[in-house]
Parts: sequence; structure tokens; C-alpha cells
Amino acid sequence: MSDSSYDVIIIGGGPGGYVCAIRAAQLGLKTACFESRGALGGTCLNVGCIPSKALLQSSHFYDEANTHFADHGIKVGDVKLDLKTMMARKDTVVTELTQGIEFLFKKNKVDYFKGLGSITKAELGAHEVTVKPDGKGKAQKINAKNVVIATGSEVTPLPGVDIDEKTIVSSTGALDLKKVPKSMVVIGAGVIGLEMGSVWRRLGADVTVVEYLDFILPPMDAEVRKQMQRILEKQGLKFKLGSKVTGVKATKTGATVSVEPAAGGDAETLKADVVLVAIGRRPFTQGLGLDKAGVNLTDRGFVEVDDHFQTNVEGIFAIGDVIGGMMLAHKAEDEGVVVAESLTGLTPHINYDAIASVVYTWPEVAGVGKTEEQLKEAGTKYKSGKFPFTANSRAAPTATRMAL
Repeated sequence: MSDSSYDVIIIGGGPGGYVCAIRAAQLGLKTACFESRGALGGTCLNVGCIPSKALLQSSHFYDEANTHFADHGIKVGDVKLDLKTMMARKDTVVTELTQGIEFLFKKNKVDYFKGLGSITKAELGAHEVTVKPDGKGKAQKINAKNVVIATGSEVTPLPGVDIDEKTIVSSTGALDLKKVPKSMVVIGAGVIGLEMGSVWRRLGADVTVVEYLDFILPPMDAEVRKQMQRILEKQGLKFKLGSKVTGVKATKTGATVSVEPAAGGDAETLKADVVLVAIGRRPFTQGLGLDKAGVNLTDRGFVEVDDHFQTNVEGIFAIGDVIGGMMLAHKAEDEGVVVAESLTGLTPHINYDAIASVVYTWPEVAGVGKTEEQLKEAGTKYKSGKFPFTANSRAAPTATRMAL
């Protein structure tokens, strides 16, 4: 027998999950949210978007003081890095924001359970979810008319590479290095790889980015990708494109990365103090009881949903990274709102072409809607327009710096 019953239970307290929970509670639904991390906010607030942006801002200030203040007539003398303080600020930002979500849960009367929820019974109108608080203690069995899977994603591993979060790191480890490495190899030229590579390049590391594709930043517009690579190279990032990593081994002094051309050719070895594996993310579905509940997954492991985010099991929904598409916090949030409102009889919808994606390098890069390449592939008629920063008086100082 269940200890209590809810209108909706959300498994996962990331951007999609906590927004869904708050909106559902605001609409009068008795709501609970289960989160196993011990802190709300998911990957984004804890080890993703927010801490990376904090370090991007801090490292940008440091780089500005080192390289550009003098151009403005600002003389600061020797600029010294206090990495410990920089990391502490990052942690403070994360803590304040995650605690803020807990406050919003209390304000909106969302019950918060610390522990991983698992669907142990799937019955129409009375799904049972079991949660073991903090991974220990007595498990609770709770009934809900509806269940929303919002467990997000996790780092995609590189086969045969052991991530120790010290020498060979994921994005999580790259946010918490204890000292600036003299050299870093970043595997993957996507958003995470370029943002974290930029942070450590600004702080003094010699950064080489290895990418299997012949270009950076998929799936951005091709012309944008080309210009960004040129700008980032002038900032000091090095690129090895069209290259396949065949192995990474930790050594006493760092790590070695075995690389060969993706199209075939002679292999080479790169040495680095730290190697960042940033080849993407995969859906997190382990331990959720989806198999027992009969929930279908795609061939890539994502939860399969219909246009209303409902799985093949009535009353079980899924949103965010775990269903694929753009792995963006604000995309997950929109989906969470749609599910919550749909449960109360409203008819919301999402225009995915209106959801922007941003890369927080310098300069920042943003895209919304279809790229020119996608329009061409679809046979869509379009008109293109361009305007250079150098012709915009307000942007001229920035454009001049990017061209240096």
C-alpha cells in the first residue's frame, strides 16, 4: 500500500522537472518531485550551464585584465590568478541558485523527495513510484495519477577511456580542476568542449581541440562555424579536425591521446596534463523501472513520446534531454510547462523553431530556427542577409578586437 497519493510525480529535479512541478502545483495539482542528486537544478545548475558560465565570466575578466585593459588606458600591473577564490565564487553561485529552487518548491507547495524514483507499478490512474530517500533508509511507495520522467542526460563515455575526473575528465571534472594545466586536449568541438576549452585557455593552458568532423560547432550554420574557428584560433585555441581519437591513457605526468585521421592515415600521439572528454551526452534512464512499466525507448536509448509528451503507457510522460532533440535547459522548461498545463485541460504547444541555442565563447554565438544548410537540404526557398560588425558603430570596438 502506498504511503500517499499525488496528481503528478516528477522524477528528476532539473530545469524540465522543477519547472513542470512548480507549474503543476500552481495549477492546483498535488505535486511531488524526486531528485537523487541531493540538490535541485539538475546538470544545468549543478555541473553544467551555471558553473560553466560562472567560470566563463571570471576567466573573461582575467583575460581582459591581462590582454586588453592597457588598450583602454587602464594600468593594473601584474595580474595574478587566485583559482581557489574563482572556484569558490562558482560554487557559491550554484548553491544560491539550487537553494532558490527549494524555496520555490516550498512557496508553491511542491513536495520534494531526495532520492531516485523508480516506477514499480504502472496502472492506469494509479502508477506507483518507489523512492529511497538519500539512497538509504526506508523506501516509500507513492501513488500518482501521472508520472513525468525528467531525468535528463549524462556524459557520453568514450569507449575504452576511463574518466577519473582528475587527469582524464568529463565536463564535471573540468569545472573543478585544482590548478591550471599547462596543456589540455579537448575531445569534441561542440558547445561544451569550446566553452571549457576557452575557460582554461584564458587562464593559461595550451589547449588543443580534437574533433572527428571536419568542422566545429555542429549543427550551427556553416558560415558561423567557419568564422568562429578563425576567431578562436586567433585567441589561441588549436584545432585538429577530421581526427579520430583511438585511445587515451593516463601517465605519471598527465595523459597521452592517440589520434589518427578520420579518413585514414598515419596516427600520432598528443601529450597533455589534462584531457577533457566532451563528445556529447546520452539519456539517463537507468534505475527508473521503465522496462517494468513497459515504456518504449528509441534505438538510441531515448524515451519515446508522442506530440503530447506521453509515452506508450497512458499517464507516463517524459520531457527534456531524456527524449532527445535539442539538449537545452530552456527547451526542457518549455516542455515541462506544456505537460503540466495539458494535465489540467489546457492546450499549449511549442514552436521548436523559436528556441534559440547559444554558445558562450567570446564572441558568443547564437542560432534560432533552421540553418541555411537545412533550408537547402529541405528545398525551401529563402533569402539570406548579412551585416558585418565592422560596419556597426556600436560593435566596432568589439569587432576590431575579434579581428586582431
